[in-house]
Amino acid sequence: MENSTFETAEKEERLILVAVATSDGDDTVQSLDELEELGQTAGAVTVAKVVQNREKVHPGTYIGKGKIEEVRSLVLSTNADTVVCDDELSPAQNHNLEEALNVKVIDRTVLILDIFAKRASTSEGKLQVELAQLRYRLSHLTGERSNLSRLGGGIGTRGPGEQKLEMDRRIIKQRITQVRKELVQVKHTRELTRKKRQENPVPVVAITGYTNAGKSTLLNKLTGAGVLSENKLFATLDPVTRKYEFENGGELLFTDTVGFIRKLPHHLVQAFRGTLEEAKYADIILHVADCSNPDMDAQMFTVYETLDKLGIGDKKIITAFNKIDLENSGAVFKDLRADKTVMISARNGTGLEELLEVLKEVAKEGKRIVEKTFSYNEAAKVNEIHKTGQIIEEEYRNEGIYIKAQVPKEYMYMFENPVK
Repeated sequence: MENSTFETAEKEERLILVAVATSDGDDTVQSLDELEELGQTAGAVTVAKVVQNREKVHPGTYIGKGKIEEVRSLVLSTNADTVVCDDELSPAQNHNLEEALNVKVIDRTVLILDIFAKRASTSEGKLQVELAQLRYRLSHLTGERSNLSRLGGGIGTRGPGEQKLEMDRRIIKQRITQVRKELVQVKHTRELTRKKRQENPVPVVAITGYTNAGKSTLLNKLTGAGVLSENKLFATLDPVTRKYEFENGGELLFTDTVGFIRKLPHHLVQAFRGTLEEAKYADIILHVADCSNPDMDAQMFTVYETLDKLGIGDKKIITAFNKIDLENSGAVFKDLRADKTVMISARNGTGLEELLEVLKEVAKEGKRIVEKTFSYNEAAKVNEIHKTGQIIEEEYRNEGIYIKAQVPKEYMYMFENPVK
């Protein structure tokens, strides 16, 4: 009997991307290119792109009858598995398109949810993905009754929510309630962690920015965090916090948050509010922008739009224009919303010393330079100052330990006779 081998690798899904360009001069081409990148991140290949110019999307089928015929022909000629629409579809639009094209139809939201399902590694991340999937499923349950029994792999069916395709509305609502309860416990744990940080107030820097701007690469370069860093959208999902210690005293905590993206699904903004709020409770927002990307201005607008939705408008913002090693135009980059800007390359380390100096200076705001001689019995206080402040001068004298340092206002009670 001859030996047989079987191919067990997941089949690469073939996508046709569809978008509607309205008459107000939107950025459909860039959005569709980004959708292609999302498909690649999900492990699929794009075989065709279709754009229809309309004043507004078709209320029943997203695209018009003529474009439906064009897409149907492309499905047959390219052997496509899935049609992906660049905007969120209503249940009726989704159902009608599948009926007309006789192929699986998903939208941008489902594609992003699929990527998040693959990337989530912590229990909190998985719960947040499941909550977003359940909310999306619940809002799109009407009109899907005939399709709920359809099984199969591929984009839109994997992750924590993959076994819930046949759930009815009541069961989905029950599961949403349960997931919310579990996330409340996670939130409580996070709040305790934040409280401990406040008791030991090391400045927290939240690294935010558009997805694939280089946030994780920067975190790795600064702290050796070992976070996955790939040239893919949403290469990392779960937030990571690492400490940086300055040679002459003082510390910073860097937190890498999930990347933003245009048309970020409402379900994800809500489900990941807890994770994104890491930026809300930070002392400094470090906004990483990819200056080599021609669409940078639009990406920066998306970042600030999302931060505004989260109510983060009163933080000090430092914008790091990243990837200057790939930018050769000689252009001068500005960010009117930032308090300071720095040009860097997270990959080769250019500008990182300047960035750290800027962060240190901004973190100093609200601190004062003070001095005092502590008795040797108060050595624990001296150790606390080493952790939370910047030592300017330290001398062991007969009467005790002389300290001159820059400390947060929370620690002023330790000192007498401030110098400045």
